[in-house]
Amino acid sequence: MAGTYAELAATHPFEETVGNSTVYAEPVGVVGAITPWNYPLHQVVAKVAPALAAGCAIVLKPAEETPLTAQLFAEAVHEAGLPAGVFNLVTGAGPVAGRALAEHPDVDLVSFTGSTAVGRRIGALAGGAVKRVALELGGKSANVILPGADLPRAVAVGVANVMSNSGQTCSAWTRMLIPADRYEEAVALAAEAAAKYVPGERVGPLVSARQQRRVLGYIETGIAEGARLVAGGPEAPLATGYYVSPTVFADVTPEMTIAQEEIFGPVVSLLRYEDEDEALRIANGTVYGLAGAVWGEPEEAVAFARRMETGQVDINGGRFNPMAPFGGYKQSGVGRELGAHGLAEYLQTKSLQF
Repeated sequence: MAGTYAELAATHPFEETVGNSTVYAEPVGVVGAITPWNYPLHQVVAKVAPALAAGCAIVLKPAEETPLTAQLFAEAVHEAGLPAGVFNLVTGAGPVAGRALAEHPDVDLVSFTGSTAVGRRIGALAGGAVKRVALELGGKSANVILPGADLPRAVAVGVANVMSNSGQTCSAWTRMLIPADRYEEAVALAAEAAAKYVPGERVGPLVSARQQRRVLGYIETGIAEGARLVAGGPEAPLATGYYVSPTVFADVTPEMTIAQEEIFGPVVSLLRYEDEDEALRIANGTVYGLAGAVWGEPEEAVAFARRMETGQVDINGGRFNPMAPFGGYKQSGVGRELGAHGLAEYLQTKSLQF
């Protein structure tokens, strides 16, 4: 990723002619970057690399759960010979250090990745100071399996997507949408796939006891609201460690809590639909719009994906592209990361007329 931005820094059009004007893309200034714990190195590089490529100075405040990754990154930056003061590291609790960074008058842009609840507060602080903000927030992404899809592959890849990083992924496809006439077949496939993710072997612990309690609480809520538990459950699978059993819910309806709120754990909800219009309503029927997937005949899958209110969609298992913009619609965020679009977040424009 860092190499990508080194190339972009050499090729990006920082100056262009528009009619009788010369338009310059200039560094926004000082960037305050607040990063989460779930992918600590990726999230740091995704902000620091484009900020530096744009010519900005940056102050990084990593999540309090994962400060050592940022410390090692800072040591590498120092050994690389970056001038003093260009990259700066501040550790501490979000409500203290993060708030101070967002409010500071010398910070020109705040780039935050984390929960929508905290992002809303960061946005309010930045807005009060009339400074720019980039927010990459929560998700409740839909994995839409169309009638013409390879069902076994779509279900297996969908379950694997949610189990990756123990479900602690903002873009995880936590809602699997299945045609009604193939629903029970998909339920059986999903339960079979989840059984392969043995806690302590193929799926690791959650980040903390607090996160474990949160996820187990959502599983209990799903059961209480009438969802059918077909894999996993609310009991911790191991005596030690913050583990949660890979959990699959069937008979989930769109209004249920587990179909609306971000769980951030190894929990997938299976919803049935009668036709594509209903599938689209369900897919778009949350406050989030970060990512998603569609499986089916390529033309039909693309046509469906174009109607989804989300920032990134994988078609038939399309692989991650670090050059493509990443970010969300609605309450999943403001702005984009990665690639040229991510670089542009750290630039402002100036036009000179002749």
